Amino acid sequence: MLLIVGILIVFAATLGGFMIAGGHPGVLLHLSEFVVILGIAFGVLVIATPLHVMKEIIHKTTVALQGRNAGRKDFFELLKLLYEIFMIGRRNGLIALEEHVMNPKGSSLFQKYPSLLQHPERLEFLCNGLKPIIDGKIKPDQLEALMGAELKAKETEADHPVHALQMIGDSLPAIGIVAAVLGIINTMASIADGPEAVGKKVAAALTGTLLGVFFAYGFVNPLASRIKANNDSDLQCLKCIMQAVAGFAKGLAPLTSVEIARRTLDSAVQPDGDELEAALKTLVTK
Repeated sequence: MLLIVGILIVFAATLGGFMIAGGHPGVLLHLSEFVVILGIAFGVLVIATPLHVMKEIIHKTTVALQGRNAGRKDFFELLKLLYEIFMIGRRNGLIALEEHVMNPKGSSLFQKYPSLLQHPERLEFLCNGLKPIIDGKIKPDQLEALMGAELKAKETEADHPVHALQMIGDSLPAIGIVAAVLGIINTMASIADGPEAVGKKVAAALTGTLLGVFFAYGFVNPLASRIKANNDSDLQCLKCIMQAVAGFAKGLAPLTSVEIARRTLDSAVQPDGDELEAALKTLVTK
């Protein structure tokens, strides 16, 4: 929602200031300039970006527009789930976790926390971290390195759409110059039509430069920054899971493992320690 508010503010400030100065918004609407700038920008994106990254750009832009990112409540629920998992493993043995980890969507435990089920990447990362513990195929002190390597790969993959959008944002001012030069060429070819016609064509050409800068710094680069912020929020969830699971694998108590994970979170999303501990003590684990 905030992203949409920001877009409206950018439009309102630009058009409002232009109109206060005596301008008419209609003079900015030159279809040819939009076709040149947006067409070239899309072509550059197609040339430079694999198909799966373009799909991710669409997906992450949709998520950014919807304003969906992990908040304090999501982390509160995540830490409660981790505690319940660890308590089951501590009381009933690690083999008791197998039915939950191998089929998380059918697990009665995971179904208590639908916020995690709605994020397949987080769910998969958690289950992938727990499987080696259950199987006993890895030493506890090696698990953190394994999960860290997976986390690094996910971080690199998540940043591909950000880099693509930043590349387009950096290109747009130059693309605006291309549109302006094309407009000037068109103007020079019509110079015999008189000052009024020439003035209109020069205004259209200058609009190309304006639009290139406007789209770059008003929308594309800020969108890349928002997607990067959302990526960081998602990675924070995965880091939280990694710290908790690694602590549990090393033999730490469930409450201690969860507390270590809680302390790795940013203050904006970090649940209150006393409130979380009180909530964990009331949980009924089977």
